[in-house]
Amino acid sequence: MLTKINHIGIAVQSLDASIPFYRDSLGMAFAGIEEVAEQKVRVAMLAVGESKIELLEPTSVESPVAKFIEKNGVGIHHIAYEVADIEAAIAKLLAEGARMVDEKPRNGAHGTRIAFIHPKSSLGVLTELCQAGH
Repeated sequence: MLTKINHIGIAVQSLDASIPFYRDSLGMAFAGIEEVAEQKVRVAMLAVGESKIELLEPTSVESPVAKFIEKNGVGIHHIAYEVADIEAAIAKLLAEGARMVDEKPRNGAHGTRIAFIHPKSSLGVLTELCQAGH
């Protein structure tokens, strides 16, 4: 079902303040910033080899990321695994009794289709399924 780790999402207060550490200090390749209005976040993707780090900046106090930061502070928000067929992956998890945040895929950054598994079904870790855009 899973093909690789797609990215690790990190909640930050400010992309402008956070990007220099990853890009300049750590030398990650900066791939740009995108706003995902549906999720009320701005995201910056940075790459190291085949792995990516997704920095998440809330654009509203109503954003799930803003609520995460308020409750937990900045830091690791989620881990995203790539899947070839997101609908099949969701169906398998639901059939096995997993609790899903998203029972249907929604649009994510960079043309991806995403769905989150509820942390109560993934050992306390917010887990994202991610299918590359076509």
